Amino acid sequence: MKVVKKREEIKREINELKAKGLSVGFVPTMGALHQGHLSLVRRAGKENDRVVVSIFVNPTQFNNAEDLEKYPRDLATDLNLLSDEGCDLVFAPEVEEMYPDGEEKAAYDFGLLTGVMEGANRPGHFDGVATVVEKLFEAIPADRAYFGKKDYQQLLVIRSLVKQRNIDIEIVGCEIVREADGLAMSSRNRRLTAAQRARAPFIYSTLQKAASLAGQLSPVELKELVAKEINSVEEMELEYFEPADADTLQPVETFEKNKNVMGFIVVNLGSVRLIDNIRIF
Repeated sequence: MKVVKKREEIKREINELKAKGLSVGFVPTMGALHQGHLSLVRRAGKENDRVVVSIFVNPTQFNNAEDLEKYPRDLATDLNLLSDEGCDLVFAPEVEEMYPDGEEKAAYDFGLLTGVMEGANRPGHFDGVATVVEKLFEAIPADRAYFGKKDYQQLLVIRSLVKQRNIDIEIVGCEIVREADGLAMSSRNRRLTAAQRARAPFIYSTLQKAASLAGQLSPVELKELVAKEINSVEEMELEYFEPADADTLQPVETFEKNKNVMGFIVVNLGSVRLIDNIRIF
C-alpha cells in the first residue's frame, strides 16, 4: 500500500493505472476509520481492480471550530486498517496541499437540496463539502466513488455536483452500517462517554418507531412524537427530525402512496452531534 501526500503524484498514479486498463474505486474519508468506512473499501475492492482511499479532515465543511478541533485523528491506525483491507493507494494530504495560499471554499448552487436540514442548520457546510470533493475528484480521476447513506443529503449533493460539473465518475451510495445495538457507525461515536454510548441506540429505535407509525400519524404528529421521545432522554436534545421526500429532500405534509419518504434526524448527545436516517414510508 502506497501513501501519497501530493495531488499531482496521486493523479499520476491513478492515470498510470487507468492507462493499463485497470478500473479504480475511490473512497473519500476524513479518517478515524470504522467498519462503516471499511465496508465501502471492501465494496470498492469487489467492483474495481484497484482501490484508493483519501484521508483528509476538510476544514471548510465545519461550521464549528471546536468540532473541527475535536474531530478524531489517528492516521497510523487508519493506515493499518486500510492495509489489512488490501487498499492499494492512500491520499493523505495536508491542509496546505488542498487549500494553497489561503484558498477558501467555492460557492455552489444546489437549489432546494441544500435549503433544508443540514444546509439550513449548517450554513456553508455543503459549499465546503462540494469544494473538497471536486478537488479530490480532480486529483483522483477514478471510475467510481463510494459514499455512505448515513450522510444521505451529502450523497444527493455530490450527485448534483457531478452532474453540474460533468465529472466522469459513478457515484455509488452504500447502506448504513450499524453497531449490533443499532447505532449508526460514525467517527464521532468515539467521543461519547460510556453513559452516552449506552443511550445513543435510542436514536435508531426512535426512528424505527416513527417508521412503524408513519401513515397512522401525520408527518407533523410524527415530528412531535420524535421530539418528545428524544428530549426525554438525559443529555439528548433533538436538533431536527424531518420526514422528507427521498429524491428532493423536501418536507412532506402527508404520506402518499408511490412516494418514498425518509426520516432524517440529528440529535445532540452532550456535545456530540449524531446524524441518522431511515425509510419511513
